[in-house]
Amino acid sequence: MFRFIIFLFLVFSYSQQVFCQEISLFRQFNGRYDYTAIGNTLNQFENNIDQSFCELLPESEAELTLNSDETVVAAFLYWAGSGSGDEQVTLNEEYIEADATYNVDYNDPNYGLLTYFACYTDITHYIQSTGNGTYTFSDLDISEPLATFPGYCGNRTNFGGWAIYVIYEDDNLPLNQINLFQGLEIINRNVQEKIITLENINVLDNNGAKIGFLAWEGDSLLNYGESLSINDNIISNPPLNPANNAFNGTNSFTNSTEFYNCDLDFYNIENNISIGDSSVEIKLTTGETIGGTIFADLIILNNVITVLNSQLPDATVQIDNIENICASTDLTIDYTIYNVNSTDILPANTPIAFYADTQLIAQSQTINDIPIGEAESNSILATIPDSVPLNFILSVMVDDNGTGNGIVIELNENNNTTNTPIELIPTPEIQPLEPLLGCDIGFNTAIFDLTVREENLSIESPEDVNYFTSLEDLQDNSNVILVPDNYQNNTLPQFIYIRLETALCYEIYRFELLIENCPPYVPEVFTPNNDGHNDWFNIQGLYDIFERHQLLIYNRWGTLIFEGNNDLKWDGRANRGLTNQGDLLPVGTYYYVLYLNDTNYKPLTGFVYMTY
Repeated sequence: MFRFIIFLFLVFSYSQQVFCQEISLFRQFNGRYDYTAIGNTLNQFENNIDQSFCELLPESEAELTLNSDETVVAAFLYWAGSGSGDEQVTLNEEYIEADATYNVDYNDPNYGLLTYFACYTDITHYIQSTGNGTYTFSDLDISEPLATFPGYCGNRTNFGGWAIYVIYEDDNLPLNQINLFQGLEIINRNVQEKIITLENINVLDNNGAKIGFLAWEGDSLLNYGESLSINDNIISNPPLNPANNAFNGTNSFTNSTEFYNCDLDFYNIENNISIGDSSVEIKLTTGETIGGTIFADLIILNNVITVLNSQLPDATVQIDNIENICASTDLTIDYTIYNVNSTDILPANTPIAFYADTQLIAQSQTINDIPIGEAESNSILATIPDSVPLNFILSVMVDDNGTGNGIVIELNENNNTTNTPIELIPTPEIQPLEPLLGCDIGFNTAIFDLTVREENLSIESPEDVNYFTSLEDLQDNSNVILVPDNYQNNTLPQFIYIRLETALCYEIYRFELLIENCPPYVPEVFTPNNDGHNDWFNIQGLYDIFERHQLLIYNRWGTLIFEGNNDLKWDGRANRGLTNQGDLLPVGTYYYVLYLNDTNYKPLTGFVYMTY
């Protein structure tokens, strides 16, 4: 069965003094919840009967009685009176300080501007620990404003009172959502009508619908056009609350008519709201013109609460983290789906859609049923299409099947989306460096110290630099060159890529490896004695480098005794000019002419000593 219950009462979240504020949604409770209220007046009797009193009673009391299966979820103490406020009072001899104080003003035609106040404080822990029993409220002191401003007693708006609201949980109750609507407003002869619209209402069943309110300074004998309307229908609860005297110092919880200058009432309004309503309009009036004179009661209103037996989930989503990889169009999105402000489970397989601007980029769904007040976290890899700009808005929408439509009926259909700006980091441009030159050690290979190019870079840590043989490896951060200071190329031409990590991304540098034929080194002696060391005329940097070279060896008489090339090395034997070719030549000094056949080098000449 749907229950729709509305109070008018005061709820604040921090200590401050504020002025008249329109009633609006402030806080929600969800679960098998209901409420009760107690309170009392500090007036001796209704203050418009005569002017025989001006001061307040020192204290008053009320009885709290909860059933054993009703557990306190939240409790709030409210007090109000004439003047700008008393923020320090006592409850059961416990010192209480206001979380906040609200003020409203009335410009009396005879006495000028008069101010009234209402205070609020959260006493949840105190009620939970104290439980049932008698609660005595005292030490509300408004003596100074009453003495300073005679208008309060002169126009009979000297009042004081208090109330405690208790929201409790009971497993036997249906699942309800309780909405607190915060505000403080006033009607009087100057402002004779007030319309309050309660948003975020979700009427699925209007059986047992009720409205209640806490109002201050209403008088039973001043029934000048006082009415309470719901959706333009005047409501009443006679004989306690007649249709023409809605604010008459009564307490519907106790059926008391002696809640002087305070009203704690509720009404059945199941015929005044309709299934499907998303808002409720409350109108309060006062004032009649009699013989050309306006007569009106002064009424101060506090906040509104709705209790909805709707039994619906309420899916919301939060982005927990986004991994935006440099030079990549892939986003790893960590997110959490909540079912907090709800009265039913959020079913598994509730769809989730991910948009870059308005373009759908990924889809997912919840994995499990999410109970009331619980959440489920997950992550997804989304690839951003090339058609999406680098800067875009990432939107995550729960209960969205990718077309902007949902499949789950919720308490609130307007809170399913979260947005965050994203800036993709493009692939850095390749910055060229000067080529690195190495001496050919054979077959167009060389040994390079790649780290010499770091002289051109701004490097904070050696760990920030890595070398690669391809741009693909650099981007994947794979196949790193492990020993960059002793690297031998494996192809020619060859480019080396440097990846320099930065705070935001990384930088890319590229340089070419070049190979030159360096001057060969000619030894001055060799020993062809087959001992495995220096057994041939090993001219370093010659063979497989100057591949077209020609080596001529002469004896001391100028006779050509050997002619070699890249495939024929001199091992101390003659292959030209002598009859004993193939035999080892005698110890002695021999002369060489080396034609490198390289345009960068002239022929090299010299001598070498051969011994055994």
